[in-house]
Amino acid sequence: MGKESRDVKSFGSKEIASAAIKIALTTDRQEEKAYQTDFLKDGIHTCAVDYGGEFITSVMKIVERAVVSAKREGVITDSHTEEGAVAGATREALSQIMPKAIGLNVGGKIGIARYKNHISVAIFFGIGLLHLNEVSIGLGHRVV
Repeated sequence: MGKESRDVKSFGSKEIASAAIKIALTTDRQEEKAYQTDFLKDGIHTCAVDYGGEFITSVMKIVERAVVSAKREGVITDSHTEEGAVAGATREALSQIMPKAIGLNVGGKIGIARYKNHISVAIFFGIGLLHLNEVSIGLGHRVV
């Protein structure tokens, strides 16, 4: 076995989910870009998008923003399969947040990570009214 094959990293769903969570937890664009650069060195493509608004009326907008951001940042290509994977993983993440968020406002960040055929979407939202916030993370994963 040569040195080249020992240096090649391989990541599974757990590592890609972790990358999506880390991107979703960033506090500003500079931190986000630093993480993206580090992840890209390992072949993990990432992106993030901020979101805020009333939860129930925003579900489809959140899904659309995730798909558009992933395409714009080159995480996915313009294909039905890859767009569907991001949309499905985003819906899964939203379904985990839904019990806390129904009828309230949400605000936070959507993080998306991809390595080869693994795509993970993490949503980190503050949920509540004014300064009375709960926090929640939802996570979805798909294989394309």
